[in-house]
Amino acid sequence: MADLKVVTDSNFSGEVLQSDKLVLVDFWAEWCGPCRQVAPILVEIQEELGDKIEVVKMNVDENPVVTAEYHVSGIPTMNVYQNGKVVKQINGARPKSAILKELASFIG
Repeated sequence: MADLKVVTDSNFSGEVLQSDKLVLVDFWAEWCGPCRQVAPILVEIQEELGDKIEVVKMNVDENPVVTAEYHVSGIPTMNVYQNGKVVKQINGARPKSAILKELASFIG
């Protein structure tokens, strides 16, 4: 199973905000149990829908600037960015079907 691309405070703008694709950012941390539950689901979504959406992850402990800028207080939080703006926020661990349902209006 492949791993997701990691984004950081320093490359967030280029990788996410300036992307011409829809981007889902998984805000997570090593110590977060629910984050570990969601991680393989997000890898599956990236593998299945990579032509429509890019799924990346950001460690909140290592990247406090972007985490604070987008008011991420609980994790896992998944923000969906389109044209540099947050168009959807998904909070908490969810099953794959629920995440896909949240994304359906963006990925068709």
